[in-house]
Amino acid sequence: MERRVVITGLGAVSPVGNTVQESWDSLKTGRSGIGMLTKFDATDFKVSVAAEVKGLDLSLYLEKPEIRKNDLYTQYAIVAAIQAVADSGIEGRIDPERFGVYVGSGIGGISTTIENEHKLLEGGPRKVSPFMVPMMISNMAAGVVSIKCNARGPVLPVVTACATSTTAIGEAYRAIRHGYADGIIAGGSEAATMPLAVAGFSSCMALSKNPDPVTACRPFDQNRDGFVIGEGGVVLIVEELEHAKARGAHIYCELKGYGNTSDAYHITAPDPEAGGISRAIRMAMEQAGALPEEGLYINAHGTSTHLNDKTESIAFKMALGEAAYRCPISSTKSMTGHMLGAAGAMEALVCAKALEDGIIPPTIGYSEPDPDCDLDYVPNQARIFDGKWALSTSLGFGGHNGALVFRKYEEA
Repeated sequence: MERRVVITGLGAVSPVGNTVQESWDSLKTGRSGIGMLTKFDATDFKVSVAAEVKGLDLSLYLEKPEIRKNDLYTQYAIVAAIQAVADSGIEGRIDPERFGVYVGSGIGGISTTIENEHKLLEGGPRKVSPFMVPMMISNMAAGVVSIKCNARGPVLPVVTACATSTTAIGEAYRAIRHGYADGIIAGGSEAATMPLAVAGFSSCMALSKNPDPVTACRPFDQNRDGFVIGEGGVVLIVEELEHAKARGAHIYCELKGYGNTSDAYHITAPDPEAGGISRAIRMAMEQAGALPEEGLYINAHGTSTHLNDKTESIAFKMALGEAAYRCPISSTKSMTGHMLGAAGAMEALVCAKALEDGIIPPTIGYSEPDPDCDLDYVPNQARIFDGKWALSTSLGFGGHNGALVFRKYEEA
């Protein structure tokens, strides 16, 4: 028998806050985490803004040796996982062998790799850290979280570029639905706000060159010119419903559907006909039995690039028909920037909170409509929401598409 799946815990380290409450309060009020790039001297770069994590006190969560031996992307994942496990109250209330970790990263420990390359060139092989390999490999966030949380069940560090944590949550949903685990720590993390990554994204014409933090990221706006790089770690506790009820857990919402497709089109550009992402949306909606007429909020991938935003707008209309025009859609990347491997988890968190609190965060920076993007993008002001459904979409380099459908939780 297929089992019902719910969200029972949340954790977040993001450009808009270092806890779930801080992050959610920022998003509800339209407060952006985008600012001038401070992590390195960007004088010679075409890009001057970023969405950085600010003021995080790692000592509240990690001992000094743990900080020294883990890349920043892993540190962000650990902090988010600790928060989510504490929020859920699941520690000690689940069989460790039925407790999993599906935490991915799009890039992994790129800063560790570059730092040790410099050490090698300047001082020879003996200067390379013995922790370099475990620090830089992209499975290590999942591995360390499993150790930290005594999760001995399935561990799957998904990598699907910017769709990474949507895929991780979706695969966690499937594992629990089909009986392979009772609870899974699911999400993603990224810490790639460093020169090489910024230069690479800039060279492939993905990043905004707008130097104004207020208008640099404006999804669906006519004048958008690229995404703003972000960072952080976000984790959800995905749990089987009866297991959650038996221990008296707080339930944020129910996770009801998941779609995963490929464009099979291009290494960076989305399929302009939106075939892949529209199929992922239809798959998730049909599996969930979701009815847009009962109220559907969409948290779009909404990167603020011309191709993505146009393609997603087409996809919503292809998948939902005329109902797409009645669905409020927002891109919280307008405030968080693009958190890459952590983006989908951040946006899943937003869906959970929107359903629980009845509030839709806005798409900020929106001023000039684009004829190719003619839907309701909840411009600049939050909105009250009394619907039952939420959809989150993600697209990644390589043609990866993911969609998650959530339902407001109601006792049967």
